[in-house]
Amino acid sequence: MKKYIPNPVDIDDLSFDGDYLDIIEIVAKNIHERWAFNRMQEGWTFGPVRNDEKKETPCLVPYEELPEIEKEYDRNTAKTTIKSIIALGYKITK
Repeated sequence: MKKYIPNPVDIDDLSFDGDYLDIIEIVAKNIHERWAFNRMQEGWTFGPVRNDEKKETPCLVPYEELPEIEKEYDRNTAKTTIKSIIALGYKITK
């Protein structure tokens, strides 16, 4: 089997101005909403701690109620996605 070597789009030199901060939060919230929707479709429910066997997770709550560390994970996913879109030459407009 050939060794896999990841080759992501280079986004290291991209930075955001204030216009992107709002969209990052909107996209981060949607990332959580999509994740939660998919988990529920798979039979996951809210539980006080993550339990893969019982399909329980404490993160099945509205985005606003997530711990900051979970929100930051979704924000980073949003930032990376938006930066990748821009690095590939696309523009984001409202």
